[in-house]
Amino acid sequence: MSNKRIRVRFAPSPTGYLHVGGLRTALYNYLFAKQNGGDFILRIEDTDQNRYVEGAVENLIKTINWVGLEYDEGPEKEGNVGPYFQSQRLDIYQKYANHLLEQGDAYRCFCTPERLTELKEEQQKAKLPQAKYDKHCLHLSKEEIDENIANGVPYVIRLNVKAGESVVINDVVRERVEFSRDVIDDQVLIKSDGFPTYHMANVVDDHLMGITHVIRGEEWLSSTPKHILLYNAFGWEAPIFAHLPLLLNADRSKLSKRQGDVAVEDYKLKGYLKEALINFVALLGWSTSDNDEFFSLNDLIDKFSLDRIHKAGAIFNVEKLDWINAEHLRKMDKSVILEMLKENLAESKYKDIIFSDDYLLLVIEGMLERVSFVKDYINNSPYFFETPTTFDEEVIKKQWKEDSAQLLQNYAFKIAQLNNPTKSDFEIALKQVAEEAQCGAGRIIHPVRLATSGVGIGPGVYDLLHILGKDEVISRINTALKVIPELKAKLG
Repeated sequence: MSNKRIRVRFAPSPTGYLHVGGLRTALYNYLFAKQNGGDFILRIEDTDQNRYVEGAVENLIKTINWVGLEYDEGPEKEGNVGPYFQSQRLDIYQKYANHLLEQGDAYRCFCTPERLTELKEEQQKAKLPQAKYDKHCLHLSKEEIDENIANGVPYVIRLNVKAGESVVINDVVRERVEFSRDVIDDQVLIKSDGFPTYHMANVVDDHLMGITHVIRGEEWLSSTPKHILLYNAFGWEAPIFAHLPLLLNADRSKLSKRQGDVAVEDYKLKGYLKEALINFVALLGWSTSDNDEFFSLNDLIDKFSLDRIHKAGAIFNVEKLDWINAEHLRKMDKSVILEMLKENLAESKYKDIIFSDDYLLLVIEGMLERVSFVKDYINNSPYFFETPTTFDEEVIKKQWKEDSAQLLQNYAFKIAQLNNPTKSDFEIALKQVAEEAQCGAGRIIHPVRLATSGVGIGPGVYDLLHILGKDEVISRINTALKVIPELKAKLG
């Protein structure tokens, strides 16, 4: 690696939401910059005005900020190589296009869309391996060009791909990749509306912004020889390229909206933690030598390296994302979970009920091993937020015995004698009732759980009772004693 300061960029187009593939590209660029004490730049590639989506830029910035990938230069963080919107740099691209025209590395093309379509169809009929422009306008005289311009004939500016040796790319991930010039088209550099194409703007901006490494998706590999030819035509040193493997569905098809969510915002709305999403996305095409799978952002900065990026496509496995989310949730500071739970409650049907922080912290601790998302606290254990009004009929059939009502009454009476009982006190009282009735503790545990939660699963029963508290437990048992025996009689 040279001694030049590392400068990388994430350059999305504002065409909608941030794709998880885009997040991975941004993350790898960010990690590489931070690990090497370099700069991470955000550049908005908005030259395709037809695809521009209102509000997309603001959404991109908001999402990148949410996941914690703070950029050093970009919109609202002007450095000395801006502006960072390509639509604000049109005069720059025109200047460099004129330079290529002057030295014969580009030419004006006045061909109509109809002629280009006809040419393409002819080449397809002839079964040519690649449809390419036929350099028709390269041979126009200066007089013909001047006359067309004077008459306002629309034109584009094309790169003049000259005969010569193959274009070789030494990619960090793909290693040596060679492209014959025969398959490289005389690409359009400046469109008839004066806007540059992706290729022209990309190369000019990467050079002027001092980009040392271009880390991007594999889909751009086929465009790279065009970029190399442009660097050569300008006499500029090309950056180091690293093309990331494709993201794939479980069936190894390319990850797409048709088969599931692909936008970062979708996963945020579903309640995934940003820490988990970053951890998961980092593993889509990269691994450590010891194959660890749990990382914080700082861990990733320490351990990331371009030479451990895989060549093979990366499977987007939602089950693994869920597992990583649960792991991050378990290791998270309880006070952070508390704030997130309060936000979830404020948006739920319990928004008007006041729960103390101490109570919610007990719920968080009691359910931590049984949840993968913060929303699971509400969805999986609503009995912590409201008295159950229904009782699981399958559990009643299986666990409600002839003596269950009496045992529950005895237990309610026993704990009524306790003063501010601890978790241990609830357990001792239950075992005493079981001993007095000469039955196993399980004979009481199942009816107690059913009476207090309405279901047959959940945290440890003594955790459940301690969290609810003595008065609430007694109240729920009394309610259940009025309802469950009748239900049991109906169920048979």
